[in-house]
Amino acid sequence: MSGVILTPEQIAARKRRNLIIALSVGAFILLVFAITLTQLQANVLDRPL
Repeated sequence: MSGVILTPEQIAARKRRNLIIALSVGAFILLVFAITLTQLQANVLDRPL
């Protein structure tokens, strides 16, 4: 079974694209985490002592 043979330029472009996708997903996760922490801290301040 013969697969697609990529040129070195295509392999480099694929690695670059995968890195950008991974960093984007990581940034999104950090953003959601930061928003969650902010919301939790806001609720802590509203509770009765």
